[in-house]
Amino acid sequence: DITDDNLGFQYTNYAITESTFGVDLLFPVDQYQKSTRSAKYAFLIIILTFVVSFFVEIFQKKNIHPVQYLLVGLALCLFYTLLVSTSEHIGFTPAYIISALMTTLLMIGILKIKKTALTIGGLLACLYAYIFFLIQLETYALLVGSIGLFVILAIIMYFSQKINWYNNQ
Repeated sequence: DITDDNLGFQYTNYAITESTFGVDLLFPVDQYQKSTRSAKYAFLIIILTFVVSFFVEIFQKKNIHPVQYLLVGLALCLFYTLLVSTSEHIGFTPAYIISALMTTLLMIGILKIKKTALTIGGLLACLYAYIFFLIQLETYALLVGSIGLFVILAIIMYFSQKINWYNNQ
């Protein structure tokens, strides 16, 4: 359509909304979005850490005091505060590494039984690495996460078979 105004200018109206040409912009995920994604895995990390601690306690026949379990839970919650506060200054990846390392070392430090502490700390480091890997994925995060959780559950079920739950001879 060509329209004419009072000054003699002619304008062409284009139907831009009906055009098949366009551009979609992909915005990168910033540290706050990654921190939010990692916080969504908080419940999973905390539960798996307690399950791992329980199984290590049973298999190594070493008792972990309930106060130490409470301190482990507090350390795991503090991880996310450390992550958000440090990622504002140094970026997500270094902040995640530092927060995971600090939390793992703190957990190793609060348990006085060194073999148990190192086992739990090593498994916690593996969990943090797995979650970091999931956060970095965009397209396949749900698939890899589901398969990983299936494998973790299978491992827990396998080790739970080795426990004599009723103390039968």
